[in-house]
Amino acid sequence: MFVYKPQEQLGVGTLHISELEKRYVNEALNNNRLSYGPFSRKFESEFAKAHNSAHAVLSNSGTSALQTALAALMERHNWQEGDEVIVPAVTFIATSNVVLMLGLKPVFVDVDQQTYNIDPALIEEKITGKTKAIIPVHLFGLPADMKPIMAIARKHNLRVVEDSCETMFVKAYGKPVGSHGDIGCFSTYVAHFLVTGVGGLAITDDDELAVTMRSLCNHGRDGIYLAIDDDDNKSSKELSMIVKRRFNFVRMGYSYRVTELEAALGVAQMEIKDGILETRVEHANYLINGLRPLEKAGHIQLASVPDYAEHAFMLFPIVVQDKQTKRDDLTLFLEEHMIETRPMMPLINQPFYKEIFGDIENQYPVAKWINNGGFYIGCHQGFGREELDYIIKTFHDFFAG
Repeated sequence: MFVYKPQEQLGVGTLHISELEKRYVNEALNNNRLSYGPFSRKFESEFAKAHNSAHAVLSNSGTSALQTALAALMERHNWQEGDEVIVPAVTFIATSNVVLMLGLKPVFVDVDQQTYNIDPALIEEKITGKTKAIIPVHLFGLPADMKPIMAIARKHNLRVVEDSCETMFVKAYGKPVGSHGDIGCFSTYVAHFLVTGVGGLAITDDDELAVTMRSLCNHGRDGIYLAIDDDDNKSSKELSMIVKRRFNFVRMGYSYRVTELEAALGVAQMEIKDGILETRVEHANYLINGLRPLEKAGHIQLASVPDYAEHAFMLFPIVVQDKQTKRDDLTLFLEEHMIETRPMMPLINQPFYKEIFGDIENQYPVAKWINNGGFYIGCHQGFGREELDYIIKTFHDFFAG
């Protein structure tokens, strides 16, 4: 009887460079254009349209997108050093790092035990006179509960930056992720939904914020000239104004630009995004059905999808429920059987954060529960039925052992 065994690790992410990606990258090279150009514009335009937004600003990472989004809002609304931004107690560390980088103070809120996203019922008790914004995170592919979050933001006149670095092309309450708040931020880093190697995008309907964020990505340059063809086909009067201003820097900015090569990869992957989403959801449902007996037995908690949302399943989260089972024993068993795992975004117990904020984990019981028992595996389009069946069997073997 044939027993499937993986020849290489079943990773949390996947990458397949198709002939289409190669063709578009070669087209960019043949155009002799690496700086912001037609592929970058097309990627931005198509990504914004897919999320019902007027603008998308391309940068070199999701972290850069988050930082420029907050910096643009900080400039517009005159936030001061020490002002507060609410973030969930479970997220990738970049979410709160960008708050610290701008001299602001992250204020943590515990997460919901079923969705692992920020718990809206706990937000208002953390709002003070210094609170300026909320950063809800759409973790693992699942949108946060945006309806009550936006109601709280309107009530307290707070800005909202959606950290959607792990979630694309799905909706909450019928609206795409990233389009609920002032700005939505995404990542196209390795192992993410769309993969361009490095890359991030910030979407908004606000024309002025889009110009500011683009300037911030380009050293704070005057928005009149941010690409080498911004002075093409202009009247004498327009050209004279551009020449006078194109080396002006109107704010402190960053070097967060990305090349046409990454944008070419992004344009190609936009053409297959629907297939990626469909396959990830299909694979996640197959894993859930196969692992459901272990959940019913009280061993693990599987992902659930609330009525208000769709799930992109960028990752497949699991929390160990069985008090007799240690998460690390299970993940070691999986790793020994060629199934890659990662802890489920521990934040407040990170060594660096314990230096800054102290040992605060007990104040966030759901986050602590996740930190102790949570991890994730992949469910991406790179797997076939054999890989999925192998993952399911390996989990069952561990708990039968």
